[in-house]
Amino acid sequence: MNKKKVLIIDDSALIREILTEVINSFNNFEVIDTAADPHIGANKIVKLNPDIVTLDIEMPIMDGLTFLEKLMRLRPIPVLIISSLSKANSDVALKSLELGAVDYVTKPSAHIVKILPELREEIKSKLEICAISKISRERISRVEVEKKYSADAVLPVKKNIISFQTTEKIIAIGASTGGTVALTKLLSMLPGNMPGIVIVQHMPAGFTKAFATRLNCDTSLKVKEAEENDTIIAGHVLIAPGGQHLLVNRSGTRFFVKINDGPTVNRHKPSVDVLFRSVAQSAGANSVGVILTGMGDDGALGMLEMKQVGSFNLAQNEASSVVFGMPKVAIEKGGVDKVLSLEEIAKYLLNNYVTTHP
Repeated sequence: MNKKKVLIIDDSALIREILTEVINSFNNFEVIDTAADPHIGANKIVKLNPDIVTLDIEMPIMDGLTFLEKLMRLRPIPVLIISSLSKANSDVALKSLELGAVDYVTKPSAHIVKILPELREEIKSKLEICAISKISRERISRVEVEKKYSADAVLPVKKNIISFQTTEKIIAIGASTGGTVALTKLLSMLPGNMPGIVIVQHMPAGFTKAFATRLNCDTSLKVKEAEENDTIIAGHVLIAPGGQHLLVNRSGTRFFVKINDGPTVNRHKPSVDVLFRSVAQSAGANSVGVILTGMGDDGALGMLEMKQVGSFNLAQNEASSVVFGMPKVAIEKGGVDKVLSLEEIAKYLLNNYVTTHP
């Protein structure tokens, strides 16, 4: 197998050295060169034609975001952000995704020599995501790096089927790689009188609050990071907090959410499978499932469980997905009723599920 060529752009010589050692230890990747600033990096991209670029944000001469915007406009290439700013300033990390970065790794700000090698598996898995992103159009297999738990670890299966019907639905959405942009586009096309929406976007702790705030400014819907016992109501969107599972519960006709700090499921917390299973158990046929762009298979089994209790489910198509992983597996498992583009999903929801009151 030909190794994927990686160019590292970081102003720290120590970081460049450590990242080179870490990445060169992977069978499928090799560092072909490094650059101390974006100007040098741009020249080396033209000369060496790397498959993937790792990019710091806070650099002299030109910051990473400015460089990323120019790169994606002039010469699109999969970019993995590796920056200490990602955790301290979640807006910067979100902006990098909006500009076209595939994913990000939070670079530790202290004890870098000791801690960065411990991020080896995270860097590896996210480089693999870069390698199969829509920008590169290439396919490699994802290496399993840790034990994979199912939704059973958080929420046991229930055999009883929800038989009641309500006049309004709950829309449950799951997304991963490419999902921040996809969700922004999707929600911006929906009016403020949609049914209550619950979302799991794979994100670490500290990112989702800023993401929800930005969505709240960009859409007609009222968006917030979910909190314990928040009621799901029409016109409102609740986003699972990073590093926590989001579950839907019911009390009479009231639907509300619970926050769960259980183990990772499908290597994710929050997990789409956990959300979808809870929706299947609490809302049954009074729900609509949507699975968007993302790496892996999280959400596929949960979506099937939703379909089995009467939910109508939509999946984003390959052409409009950054990574056609999660939707593809959900389709293969039989949990999807329609496969649509992002714009078609918005149109379908608009035509079929608008509520009678704002």
